Amino acid sequence: MKIEEVEIAVPDGRQLILGQAHFIKTVEDLYESLSTSMPGIKFGVAFCEASGKSLIRSEGSDKDCTELSLSYASRISAGHAFVIVLSGAFPINVLNRVKQVEEVAQVFCATANAVTVVVADSGKGRGVLGVIDGESPKGVEGDQDRKERREFLRKIGYKR
Repeated sequence: MKIEEVEIAVPDGRQLILGQAHFIKTVEDLYESLSTSMPGIKFGVAFCEASGKSLIRSEGSDKDCTELSLSYASRISAGHAFVIVLSGAFPINVLNRVKQVEEVAQVFCATANAVTVVVADSGKGRGVLGVIDGESPKGVEGDQDRKERREFLRKIGYKR
């Protein structure tokens, strides 16, 4: 078995959700869930089939996001993996909707960070073992850091 690292650099202004699901209708169900989650959402979804034609299926409301999700899914090429790329929206706005899609088995990450996807290749198929999301911690939050975190969350409207 070969273990591979697939580097995904998320462009500024974009967000990534990477997960695993289990059925050909996943791509359409994720499309419907995302498109009804908030008005005007821009996104692309790509889903790697693991049987039948074993194609990478895609849908989206934005051409650039859809092409980017296809590019990432093609590089990962792991059975039943899905990639969502968001523009002008954040995972916090849609993540619970994504997790409620009945085919979704798990979500590996939801981030704007650079991601390393750890993939196993058995020679017959590929699977996502996990992800490395961003950087390792550089220390422990202090009083000033806590104050800055709280102010930031209120500034961007997620806390009052």
